[in-house]
Amino acid sequence: MHLLLLTAWTVLWFAVVEPNGGFSWHYLRTGGELIYQGSSGDGTGGLNLYAHHPELQMGPISFLVAGLFNPFSEHTGQFLAAAFMSVLGLVILVLAGRSAATHFLGTGTNHQRLRQRVLIAGLAFIPMWIEVSVRFGHLDDVLALFFTALAVWFLTRGNAAAVGAALALAMDSKPTALAFLPLILALPRTQWLRAGLWCVGLVAVAWLPFFLVDPHSFAAAKFTIPNNPASALRWLGADDPQTPDWARPAQAALGLTLGAVAVWRGRWAGVVLLGANARILLDPSVYTYYTASVLLGTLLWDVCGQRRLVPWWSWIALITLYASVFVVPDESAKGLVRLGFVAVSTAYVLFWPMHDRRTRNRPLDRMEEGPVEGPWGPLWDPSRTRPWAGPPAGR
Repeated sequence: MHLLLLTAWTVLWFAVVEPNGGFSWHYLRTGGELIYQGSSGDGTGGLNLYAHHPELQMGPISFLVAGLFNPFSEHTGQFLAAAFMSVLGLVILVLAGRSAATHFLGTGTNHQRLRQRVLIAGLAFIPMWIEVSVRFGHLDDVLALFFTALAVWFLTRGNAAAVGAALALAMDSKPTALAFLPLILALPRTQWLRAGLWCVGLVAVAWLPFFLVDPHSFAAAKFTIPNNPASALRWLGADDPQTPDWARPAQAALGLTLGAVAVWRGRWAGVVLLGANARILLDPSVYTYYTASVLLGTLLWDVCGQRRLVPWWSWIALITLYASVFVVPDESAKGLVRLGFVAVSTAYVLFWPMHDRRTRNRPLDRMEEGPVEGPWGPLWDPSRTRPWAGPPAGR
């Protein structure tokens, strides 16, 4: 029932937003045309794409998927792409719920309460998902977040190769997904190398051809955008009119560091939220679709990182980062709100006292509850004994 309610909620938001959606879809449509162009045309497509179009800041996987919609008319292609991306939002909610069910398996978890957590958090997640997928049409962000959710699902099952592959596909869709890489550290140390090799290999396969064919592709990494007065960067003393030279490297370094600390603290479920926080803290722009990555982070934290019924952080993020855009008139004050959310949520994830109930439980091969049936089957296979207990929930 919770999935049916979330589906109806998604359809409602899709119907409201779609008539005026697709704000940035033309970037994906253009990139999709260029990447399939190859050596034909004026030579600015194919593997020369990033050298001649540094403004196209999406990954090659995003353009390959976007090109699948180009045989349709512009309007029909945009509509189908928006519908496809909206469905991926529902898939993410299913993945988050099943990840939590597997992670808490054997702890006496009340799965009816888990369903309710997914429902309540999902009601906050869907509006921001429609913002990124339908209103803006940012297929790159959509795919990066989907593959990240998939990586979390594989993580709870201890599949190191799949975790590395999914994170690679996320970065191949959107480079900012680099901040989610510390999820690999939540695997047992003996599996780090396997996951890392899969990740590095698939990233190299996707990106290296562009740089080998045309070294000018590095120009895409130097592309700058205006430093918005409402950005948190302004409160950090960055008054440059354009993206400061240090902002992008610092954004990646901060996200990786916070994620690594979260795993070290036993709070791997907060990695995505902390990586998204680093982005909105140090990014010169303040587009509302950025908040979708934060809402994925709060969704995973609320359902996998905590056990309380009400997923407060999903709603705090929605109200603080999205609703404030419409009710706070001063641009500088908006930046302060963003800064405040990052500071408080980061401190909470890393330092709020938590207790891992699994450390006192019986062995995981003695299941205390049966499988939960849903419209897409049980949340887990009761005949399967997991070889790995999964990453710890917290310290």
